[in-house]
Amino acid sequence: MNDSKVTVVIVPGLRDHVADHWQTHLADQLEHTVTVPPLEHDKLSRAARVAALDEVVNSIDGPIVLVAHSAGVITTVHWAQQSTRPIVGALLATPADLEQPLPHGYPTADQLDDAGWTPIPRRRLPFPSIVAASSNDPLGSSRRIAGMAEAWGSRLVSLGPVGHLNPAAGYGRWPQAKDLVQDLIAAREQVAL
Repeated sequence: MNDSKVTVVIVPGLRDHVADHWQTHLADQLEHTVTVPPLEHDKLSRAARVAALDEVVNSIDGPIVLVAHSAGVITTVHWAQQSTRPIVGALLATPADLEQPLPHGYPTADQLDDAGWTPIPRRRLPFPSIVAASSNDPLGSSRRIAGMAEAWGSRLVSLGPVGHLNPAAGYGRWPQAKDLVQDLIAAREQVAL
């Protein structure tokens, strides 16, 4: 692979690959993308998801931008605490606040704690990042997500009332994702000049 090409690594949430999800549409639009594959075992294991992300990242030569959604954001943040791999940047869309009770149909607080998701790391990320936050996300209050973004050193982008930015909230396609990824790549190119 040409080192000048940035590979976008898609980091899905706990529901893994969803056909009409904005991450799936984004992967189809971009030239160089790799999606972290779904787990066959230990589907709720934070450590297994971090290991899967690490395996994908380590299989790529050249620059990488991470594009994470929901619990994929939390996977990314946990991964960043242990990895030394340089990353161009990360788009962290509607992080799931796994420290708070989630709506019916999602894992319970005890299940998430047992699977290693909590506490959510609050250390500054070692790469530029953008947290895209919803004002009415059922999986994370605006105040708590803004606090995470600040702790991670992320630029906070308010999306307004987009729910959890998933197909259930009306987001198959999300054109702004491509623009935000381009912002991260452009920032890298500015530094290189």
